[in-house]
Amino acid sequence: MATSTVSEELFSIVKEGTVTSPKGFEAGGFHAGLKRKRKDLGWIKSVVPANAAGVFTMNTFQAPPLKVTKESLVDGKLQGLIVNSGNANAFTGKKGLEDAYEMRKQFATVMGLKETETAVTSTGVIGEYLPMEAISKGIHDIPNYKAKASGADFAEAIVTTDTITKQVAVTCEINGKTVTIGGAAKGSGMIKPNMATMLAFVTTDAEVENNALQSALSSVTDTTYNMITVDGETSTNDMVLLLANGQAENEELSENHPEWQTFLSSLEYVCQQLAKLIAKDGEGATKLVEVHVKGAKTEKGAKAIAKSVVGSSLVKTAIYGTDANWGRIVCAIGYSGESVQEDSLSISLGPIKVVDYGMTTEFSEEEAKTYLENENIHISIDLHNGYEEATAWGCDLSYDYVRINASYRT
Repeated sequence: MATSTVSEELFSIVKEGTVTSPKGFEAGGFHAGLKRKRKDLGWIKSVVPANAAGVFTMNTFQAPPLKVTKESLVDGKLQGLIVNSGNANAFTGKKGLEDAYEMRKQFATVMGLKETETAVTSTGVIGEYLPMEAISKGIHDIPNYKAKASGADFAEAIVTTDTITKQVAVTCEINGKTVTIGGAAKGSGMIKPNMATMLAFVTTDAEVENNALQSALSSVTDTTYNMITVDGETSTNDMVLLLANGQAENEELSENHPEWQTFLSSLEYVCQQLAKLIAKDGEGATKLVEVHVKGAKTEKGAKAIAKSVVGSSLVKTAIYGTDANWGRIVCAIGYSGESVQEDSLSISLGPIKVVDYGMTTEFSEEEAKTYLENENIHISIDLHNGYEEATAWGCDLSYDYVRINASYRT
């Protein structure tokens, strides 16, 4: 399993960074008619075919766009991608697959790309056919928007129930060249470890060898997107795509390159920030919850416990209600499937230790309640049984989550 590699001294954060912050990428988004008013069609294009990597949902039922995109990725190259929100084109059978191919074909034609170097992505309601007339018209309208298109427009076009757009970019120095990595993501509900109703698109102008690029994406996904949860649900359309077009003109990066760690740390930071934004923007959420587990025998065990606690509905509701009910944390640790010694367990809510080596402490309920009123909540768990650690992110569970999902289609 991968261990977090983020080292913030290796990179600089780009103010208002987007997927177009790296050299050689254009992107945009606008309202094509799939949703009532909000932007619903977005695209990214590289000036040259880029080395590409992808990670996809673990759900048994994978939507047609994923099948088409996987086919495009066979040779490890992508030059462009088209995304629609408002309709997932999932569980739509033969027609859904035909529509995904048609969407890819039309976008490739309009943008001057090879179909086999074009990705297709959809997100939204499951079980409804794409409104192909609106999509076709939208694709053919892209040239009219290109002059004023932006990465910010793209980030806005891919959201569904999200309340905010999710974007970040960083720069780092490799071989004396400035390398930039930018990303955009969407996700608010149906978010569970091992990906969820989330899409993430990461661009970089670095020159990176294909196998190393896929290895890097798989590795950072394991410590970022696969460590978030909102509601324990996993969707049919989730994917993360990473494109590296080499426009920074650095010496080709691989896992043996002396500055590989700089690239990997920068990439993980981008993905971690996008993942945390997804967790914080959970449907109806009011707080970001971070669970850090240390002192575990294995990293796998630390991850299992962190995911179990951050995904517990009872823990999430207690945090929403500012109730320092640490017994719910203990229960979630207990059913994680990992062996934990009761008399070695310590738990803290932020700076407040509530359990010390298996015994409750005399903490102030009032101080704990005040801490739980913060927007960012940290739960620290020490197993005192080893040297491995892991972090997971999630959110609280409010009345609004039920309201939003009870009327998702209406």
